[in-house]
Amino acid sequence: MKDFESNLATLEQLTNDIKRTDISLEDALKDFEEGIKLAKTLEKDIEKIEGKIQILMNQPLPNSADMPELDLFTAADAGTGSAGAPSEGLRQNG
Repeated sequence: MKDFESNLATLEQLTNDIKRTDISLEDALKDFEEGIKLAKTLEKDIEKIEGKIQILMNQPLPNSADMPELDLFTAADAGTGSAGAPSEGLRQNG
């Protein structure tokens, strides 16, 4: 990643140099050629990064063995299946 950032900074510097009004045509052409090479390298790096992202995004969900168990019904009574809800006070009779 450091190479990518370094190459990008160099490309930006080359771009700024080419825009100078006091640069010779020969130097501008040299900077342009170097910039094109860097741009192609950066494009390949971006394609590699995009490929890695696609691989990560398309990975299957973890196996259920890897998933945490929620134990929603651990307090349930084996006979009734109730988790011990109160017998009165929650229902409204009307």
